[in-house]
Amino acid sequence: MREGQIARELAQRAGEAMIREMDDSPAFLTGQLLLAMPHMLDDRFVNSVIYLCAHTPDGAMGLVVNRPLAEPSFPELLRQLAIAPTPPARMIRLCAGGPVEHARGFVLHTTDWTTESTLRVDERLALTANLDVLKAIAGGGGPRSGLLALGYAGWGPGQLDEEMQQNAWLSTPLPDPELIFGDDFAGMWRRVLATLRIDPLLLSSAAGHA
Repeated sequence: MREGQIARELAQRAGEAMIREMDDSPAFLTGQLLLAMPHMLDDRFVNSVIYLCAHTPDGAMGLVVNRPLAEPSFPELLRQLAIAPTPPARMIRLCAGGPVEHARGFVLHTTDWTTESTLRVDERLALTANLDVLKAIAGGGGPRSGLLALGYAGWGPGQLDEEMQQNAWLSTPLPDPELIFGDDFAGMWRRVLATLRIDPLLLSSAAGHA
């Protein structure tokens, strides 16, 4: 077995293990969006929109959904993973999911398609970390909508809660899943605020939840 193939399979298994650990945990802010506040000091998250896949006493995990990746393209990634057909029958967009473990991939998608290893975040969206979902999409099937995130954003126990108290993030329910599956990456942060009827210029340093 080639070294690259071993690495991919290990990453896949690690992703599936992470999803198993997230399942059946208290919800907290799970399934909500985190919007970086205007005074965000961490350059990696300025104007970022994060879909929170899990938030438990042990920590939190989410995917940045408004940082598109120019490389690799979806067909290039499928070629690297030896997934046919190439070119694929369907396309899916790739994004930089966060600063942790860039080689690990997660597909965030609608719940009309799932496998036994899929984590259902809520009744609308799910998370799958194995190659089955990519094979299904490449073949023209799979979930109705989805995105592939490389890497993720992670917080240790109590870390996200502390950042929320410091008003680094604004949390809000996801109004419409298609909002994060569209192509308006640059405008997504403002579009989510617009659904809340919030003017970014009026955001203060007072902690809050939408």
